[in-house]
Amino acid sequence: MYNKVILIGNLGKDPEIRALESGVNVARFPIATNESYKDKSGEWQQKTEWHDIVAWRGLADRAERDLKKGTLVFIEGKITHRKYQDKDGIDRYITDIVAYTIKPMEKIDRGTNDSGNFPPVESETTRDNTGDDSSNDSGAEDDDLPF
Repeated sequence: MYNKVILIGNLGKDPEIRALESGVNVARFPIATNESYKDKSGEWQQKTEWHDIVAWRGLADRAERDLKKGTLVFIEGKITHRKYQDKDGIDRYITDIVAYTIKPMEKIDRGTNDSGNFPPVESETTRDNTGDDSSNDSGAEDDDLPF
C-alpha cells in the first residue's frame, strides 16, 4: 500500500507555528491549487481546491522562515484523516496533508548573494519516515515530476 500526495499551489496565509509540550514544532498552513476546464457551453472555468498542510520539526521551522502568503510551493506528503466531536457531540472529520518535502518554487531574497540556484538549495527540505530532516540531493524522486 502507498499513500503519496504531490501538490503545487499558493499559500493562502503565512504558516502558523505551535510548539507542543514536548518541544516539537508543528506548522499549519493552507495552499490553493487551481484546475481549469471547459463547461458544457464551452466557456473556461477555474476551480480552486484548498488543502490543509501540516509540517513537523525542522520542516516546520523552515516553513516559518521561507514561506509567506502567496508563495508558490511544491509539497510532497501523505493524506491523513482525523475525527473529533464538536461541542454538540457531532462527529467532525478533518483531512490534512502531512508534508515530507516542501520546496518554494520562487526565488527567496534573503539579502545575501546566492549562487543563483532555483529554488535555493537551502530551501529544499525533505523529511524521511524517521522524522530526520535531510537534503534531497539525489534527484531520483524528481524523475516522475511533470516539470
